[in-house]
Amino acid sequence: MRPFITGLAATLALLALAPAAVSQGKKAEEISEKARTQGMAEAPAFAKAASVACNVTDARFIGKNADKKAKTTTSYYEIDCDQGVGFVLSAVEGGATTSFTCIEANTPGPDGKPSSLACKLPGNADPKSDFGPILAAAKVQCTPEAVRGIGQSATATYFEIACQGSPQGYVLKTSAPIDAAKPVEATDCMLYDGGQSNISCTLRTKEERLAIVDTLAAGAGNGCAVKERKYVGQSQSGSAFFEAACNDGKGYMYRVDAGQLTQTYECAKASGIMGGCTLTDAKEAMMEQNGLYTRLSKTAGFNCDVSKYAPFPGPAGKDIVEMACSNRPDGGVGVFGGPNDKPIVYDCARAPIAGYRCSFTKLDTNSYGPVTADLKAVGKASCAVSNARIIGKTAKGTTYMEVACADGLKGYVLEYTAELKPIEAIGCAFSGQCKLPGNT
Repeated sequence: MRPFITGLAATLALLALAPAAVSQGKKAEEISEKARTQGMAEAPAFAKAASVACNVTDARFIGKNADKKAKTTTSYYEIDCDQGVGFVLSAVEGGATTSFTCIEANTPGPDGKPSSLACKLPGNADPKSDFGPILAAAKVQCTPEAVRGIGQSATATYFEIACQGSPQGYVLKTSAPIDAAKPVEATDCMLYDGGQSNISCTLRTKEERLAIVDTLAAGAGNGCAVKERKYVGQSQSGSAFFEAACNDGKGYMYRVDAGQLTQTYECAKASGIMGGCTLTDAKEAMMEQNGLYTRLSKTAGFNCDVSKYAPFPGPAGKDIVEMACSNRPDGGVGVFGGPNDKPIVYDCARAPIAGYRCSFTKLDTNSYGPVTADLKAVGKASCAVSNARIIGKTAKGTTYMEVACADGLKGYVLEYTAELKPIEAIGCAFSGQCKLPGNT
């Protein structure tokens, strides 16, 4: 559901009628002592009435407007606060008081002319500089180069922020009235470039924002001369993902956390990352990679004709991938390093012992065959394993795995070395650590 936001242009066009009428025919003038005295006498109470969190340190009376049709009189004030942003207050006599930040009040009218409600107090001369606490509350590292008011809903105020020295920009969702002590959400402007919302960023173009991809490609050092750029999206953990298509036909996916490049994926290995690459045709590269992983798996003694794969996070210089096999019911997790490293493959039944969990392989009696064989190796030949779970590791580095049997009889607790060699099996009838169905 789209959030309802009152457009600033429409709102300020209405509010601007009053000061324009009051000042009509007068030249621009310095703030008079009278306006300040009246402002300091009257504005603090109206600020409180509008629920503005502000210790008023300076104020001025802007003007008053009588709406004969509505039979109302509205007074306007500007206030400067000891901390945070300044405001313009609109106080209806006998009615409600509303507030707008100086960023909003300074917005030109629909005709492009300067706002007659623009803030003029010295403390409000640079409203964007007052956004430091707001950005800190949003946990965003950004020095504002420009700030734009987007609009308000009944409970929220929205702003666009463009950052200095960076193509990045954010949409801030703050309370209404804005208060740094209340929750503040920051969303990357790129999330709004698809046109799916009535919110949009205009301080920079989409192309300017996507220039970050060139910076990421340079930082990755993979020799990519960027031809096309794409913002892929944001994960549930808050990581941002970008895609680059290179002049040489290759492509990459970049993961960014807290503004820093944290991981680079070749498109051939990124099919499971945020839907995979779309700017490059990775199918041919993936088929080549399937062949490479097939050869490495067989070198490791794991007979797998790789049909698809997905990467796990891993240290630099190592490929850690889950593999599905077209020639066997179970898959595996391959750990492949450089040419001098011995390839290792963990079958999916025992991969959790090494800290990996498969998603391609359905674990059942067939795929648990290697664990059934391990039971036989330690003298327990009557159990065909149908389920398993990791209990935990010991101080000496071994791992306990509980297994259930297909015949419904009680299973066992198997102890494994770090190299996945079975040491012994203890029946669940003699162990208090079993929890799988049929074992308790």
